[in-house]
Amino acid sequence: MSHSVDYYFAPQSPWAYLGHQRFQNILQKSGASVRVMPIDLGGKVFPISGGLPLGQRAPQRQAYRLTELARFSKWLGAPLHLKPTFFPVSGDDAAKLIIAVDMAAGANAAMAITGAILSAVWSQQRNIADEKTLVELLKEQNLPATCLEQAYSQAAQERYETYTQMAIDVGVFGAPSYVVNGEIFWGQDRLDFVERALAT
Repeated sequence: MSHSVDYYFAPQSPWAYLGHQRFQNILQKSGASVRVMPIDLGGKVFPISGGLPLGQRAPQRQAYRLTELARFSKWLGAPLHLKPTFFPVSGDDAAKLIIAVDMAAGANAAMAITGAILSAVWSQQRNIADEKTLVELLKEQNLPATCLEQAYSQAAQERYETYTQMAIDVGVFGAPSYVVNGEIFWGQDRLDFVERALAT
């Protein structure tokens, strides 16, 4: 029996960026399917789970975050700007674009545009809150330009809200979170455990 993973993330998360390619590799190796589920982490999940926006965290936490990002970037060979030009940035439109791509072309395409969006923020220093950037990313991934229009639809908005509520209901409090058979694995540094869960 093959497994399925619910992949909860924010499209502007550096940790999702660092884990995304490795997660894709694990999915391919295991044959597991994935539900690509971008969520409103800062606006809806943090307020009820005790999370704080980056700027409101204690200086020690902010400093250590930069240390860990640099460590993982080097370890994984994933180029990352510690303080990219367009961050903090709203991820809402990018999240709904991912959903629109999923609705139009399926999970593999949604994973591809997710990787492109994450790289745009952290590797390429592009503004994912700018519609022009989203159009460019669709083109670069050979995905239909009509997905952008669909991203502004009521259906995409409702699915975004549904995914966010589902995350809250299962106990997700940070991103990325991978849920396998009801078990939450929080953070790209837990992907070893995800891989083991998918191998059972």
